[in-house]
Formats: sequence, C-alpha cells, structure tokens
Amino acid sequence: MTAFTAGVRTATAALALLLTPLLMTACTAPAPPRGETSTAAGTVCAPPQGAPGKESATTIDVIEQAYSCILGNYHSGATLDARSLLAAGFAALTQELNRNGRDLPEAAAPALNGDRKADWAAFETVYRKITDQVPDLRDKLAVATLEAIVAALDHHASWAHDVQQPPDYYDGDGYGLGLEANVNASQADGNLDAAVPPLFVTSVQGGAAQAAGLRPGDVIESINGSAPFIDHKATPAIAALYPQYPQARPVRLRLLRQGSGRRWSVTLKPGLYQRDLAALQVVRSKLLDDDIAYVRVTGFVPDSADRILRAISRLRQGRTLSGVVLDLRGASSSGGGSTEATRLLSAFAHGKVTAYHCTADDTCQSLRTDDTVVLLGLPLVVLTDRGCASACEHFASAVKDLRAGLLVGTRTAGMISGPAQPYLLADNTILSLPDKHHLGPNREVVDQIGVPPDHHVPLTPADAAAGHDPALAKALTLLHK
Repeated sequence: MTAFTAGVRTATAALALLLTPLLMTACTAPAPPRGETSTAAGTVCAPPQGAPGKESATTIDVIEQAYSCILGNYHSGATLDARSLLAAGFAALTQELNRNGRDLPEAAAPALNGDRKADWAAFETVYRKITDQVPDLRDKLAVATLEAIVAALDHHASWAHDVQQPPDYYDGDGYGLGLEANVNASQADGNLDAAVPPLFVTSVQGGAAQAAGLRPGDVIESINGSAPFIDHKATPAIAALYPQYPQARPVRLRLLRQGSGRRWSVTLKPGLYQRDLAALQVVRSKLLDDDIAYVRVTGFVPDSADRILRAISRLRQGRTLSGVVLDLRGASSSGGGSTEATRLLSAFAHGKVTAYHCTADDTCQSLRTDDTVVLLGLPLVVLTDRGCASACEHFASAVKDLRAGLLVGTRTAGMISGPAQPYLLADNTILSLPDKHHLGPNREVVDQIGVPPDHHVPLTPADAAAGHDPALAKALTLLHK
C-alpha cells in the first residue's frame, strides 16, 4: 500500500455518508466463478503462468478487470457490496485531481443501486468523462483509483506494480524521517482505531531524525501543526511520520522531552538513510540471565522457523535452559507465513490444530501441527505488540488458544485475513487476493480484532527514554517463577 491510503480511507468515509441510503440495499448480483473471471471486455483474470511481461499503462479496462477479479475470487466476493469498492476508488480519483490542482465539476460520485454491472457502467461513464478532460493525468488517476479499490479490501489484498526507487537507493536502505513511533506505519496507514496516546518516538534509525538529535521517549505533541490525538482518538496526521518515496515534503514536529521538560520544534525532510545491518537480520538470539533463550524475530519469511529453532538449539548447548522468550514485536510475514508459523508452533505442541482457513460459506480447512518437529519441552513467553501481524498473529493466537505459552505486551495488529493468491492483470501487474479467511484454533476471528496478551505490559515514553523494556522484564519474571 502507498502512503496516500490513510487519506483515501478518510475521504472514503465521508463519501460513504453520501452513499449510506444506497448501501443499505442488499447486493444480489451473482458472483462470477472462482479462479477465472471474465470482464465485459473479455479479459480473463487468472493466476500468472510464468513471469509477467513488461508492465504497460493501467487503464480503465484494467481497473474493470481487477473489479471483476475481486468479486469473483476474494474470499467474501460473493457477498461483498461492490459499491464500497467503487466509493473508495472514486474518493481516490477526486483526491488525485485535487492534489494536482485540477478538480472538475463533473467529478461527482455516480448514483449506485447495488447492481454490480450497472454500478460499474455508471462508474466507468463518469470516470471516462473526467479523464478525457485531463489526459495528462490519466495514468496517475488510474493508479490512484485501482490502489484505493484494493486498499478497501484488507491488508492481505495487494496490487504489485512498478514502484519508484529513490536515486542512489541501495538494497536495505530506508526512506523517510528515520524514526519509529509507538503507532507504527501499518496503524498509521488506516488502522488507527486501536492507537492510544501519547505518541512518542520508540527508535531512531538514522536520517533526518538522527541528525536532529531525536531520542527514544520524545513525545510528539503535534505534526505539521495538527494534534496526533483528539479526545484520545488518533488522527490522520500521524501518517505524515511515515512518508514513502517520492514524497519529500518536510514534516514539522513539536516535541516534548519529559525527563527535562524541554519543548522544541524541528523540521525533518524525508530522505534515504542507511539502516543498521543488525536490524535487518530476520532472527537474532542471545542468552539472558544464563538460562533464558531470547530470540528476536522481525518477520516470518521462508525458513524462519528452522532458523529460530537452530538459534534456540545453539543457546541450549552445554546448559539447562529455564525457558524461551520469542520477541515477535513488529513481526509480520513475507511468503509462506502460515507454513512457518505452524512449523514453529510445532516445537511447542503436537497433535493440534493451529488455525482454520475458511471460505465465505464457512467451509474450513484445518492447519495442523507438524509432529515431525521435535518438541523443545521448554516454557514459552511470546512478546507481542501492534506490529505483530499476519503469520505472527497465527502463531500468537495458537500459543494462546492451545496454552502452549504466555503472551506478554500489547494486543496484536488484527491484520490476518488469509493466504493471498496472485492474479495477472492485462497491464502485466499482479493482483493478490486472499481466497479464504483465517480463524484461530478456537474458531475465533482475529482479523480486525487482534490477539490480547495474557499480561498487558505497554511501553511508556519514560521506558523508551531509559532504554527499559518492561515486557521483556515481565517475561523473565514469569519464566523464573
């Protein structure tokens, strides 16, 4: 997802108010068959056969193909009110016009009545009238529209197209302000409901933030003159902390350093910065208190489960361990996440269901432990936060439901909808859609809710400033009981 998504969702909410009377009508149009969807233009939505060709321009016909593909293959496509997709797309279209100073009197939302084909025809008619008047913006408008339609689904739906890289970019570089806050980038990108004040810096990674002398624990009181929280509710202003290339507009912060009472303002310009190489490691491990294996995991990538288990095995050599701390704060997945989560869980429990993947009609496939994995036979504490998403939540919910260990920290992200399947669009871009939704071992919904910890231990600005990790301290206390 791109950085404009949070703004799109705000505009979508406003547009939804206009469409509310229409949205109350049930959508009864039949869904196209799964796995292969034909659009009105005859273009087929199907999994790619080999590597895609060179990317071509995104057009209204490609948007129509993606719209049909979503309705035919998304896990709730058969029951989805398609007007929500068109509302999101139209909101993004008008935002892009405004961003380029080219708003038009014809850019008013079409009337939608719940008939999928008729609604698409109405949308397309207005879309073409708009883009015919601003042909130089046609490509930008198409990209913004399709990105917003996909973003209206969930965080496991994505559209992969050419992404610009900054000049002089090197693999592993970061782009942005060079800081992380207790409200992370995923939350800022339209998932702010669970964010709680105050907003403060949790780490300084480099770039403008480091050059300006920011430190962990610094409280961010305003962003570009706007409060990050109003009446304890997070505002879209937080999204400015996480600009993506080519966004380069400076961000002005008003800061408070609680230890000294100092208040000051600083302007940070987004840019490239070199990340700490250690921070790029997926698995890092060390021994704590001479008998606790601590393993920090930044993502569930292919082979990550075996890397974690090898790290624990090395720490166990020549000593008796009292337990394992798996630090999954900020961990998500990238390829094979469910497989890795199940394999890792299998070192702590056998003969169990770790999750269910279900279709819209509640036909479910159970994911079971791999009992060829050797049980570790060690007490387990898992550290979680709002950055623990996707496969991380698969693992966390299984640990909690199966009583394989204890969760310490804060609630997980609530961003797990199911494994995504790729579909090739006519412009040689890839649309990925989850065709099943995820349930925990107790058949509970985790998506949009998250997994609550057994011990709620949030980080405070004072903790961050002092370099104190209260969740880890609690984990060590639990394992030494």
